[in-house]
Amino acid sequence: MILRPTTILLIEDNPADADLARATLEVNKLSLQLFVVSDGVEALEFLFQRGRYASAVRPDLIVLDLNLPRKDGRQVLAEIKQNADIRRIPVVVLTSSDAESDIARSYDLGANCYVTKPLDLQAFQAIVKAIEQFWFTIAKLPPSDGSSSA
Repeated sequence: MILRPTTILLIEDNPADADLARATLEVNKLSLQLFVVSDGVEALEFLFQRGRYASAVRPDLIVLDLNLPRKDGRQVLAEIKQNADIRRIPVVVLTSSDAESDIARSYDLGANCYVTKPLDLQAFQAIVKAIEQFWFTIAKLPPSDGSSSA
């Protein structure tokens, strides 16, 4: 078995938030590979390996903002969870919305976790570190090839 870096797909249209998440993750001791896309259409092209993303790697974790241009995060989440090839990839919704309707809808669509972005820089970094800690040192992720070991 060849060990590869754990891969995160960050779907975030705010360049400052994307840069801060990248900087926070790069400080760790884990072997991570972060890919960032800035809208819902680009996210689905990456996930379905279409166009310029034909050779994209399958992410181990998706971190998804809800408020995206071209195709919003709710639509992206629905398409991810309706597709047998990628629906097992955990999706963490990381968004500025704390509306109960967005929280409920995200879980209804299959989100594995919902986190509201804090406004404070240090709190944002703490959230990103907590997501990393939970998903890569505590939780067990599904196999990256989509297979089951039944």
